Amino acid sequence: MTIKFVKNTHSTNPRVAVVVSKKVLKSAVRRNLIRRRLYEYIRPKLADLNGVYDIAIIVTSNDLIGVSHKELCDQLDQLITRSKIEKHSPGVQKKS
Repeated sequence: MTIKFVKNTHSTNPRVAVVVSKKVLKSAVRRNLIRRRLYEYIRPKLADLNGVYDIAIIVTSNDLIGVSHKELCDQLDQLITRSKIEKHSPGVQKKS
């Protein structure tokens, strides 16, 4: 799974797209299941972004279909933390 983002100066709200290719999963039902799980996780996170971004989450492996919710959240937290688009990333302490 990868995350791509670009700052959007023309909008006031962030936009998110989840891409699951037919090459990754042939079944539309399973592709949509992964999309729904990722959208469910990312929706509350949008308020914590440090700007307005267009974000694309690209699923590159069919392993996500069997991953637990906690593992999926951990993977996405790592991606968001590495991308530095969140105001205060979990696990990172602010300097006083």
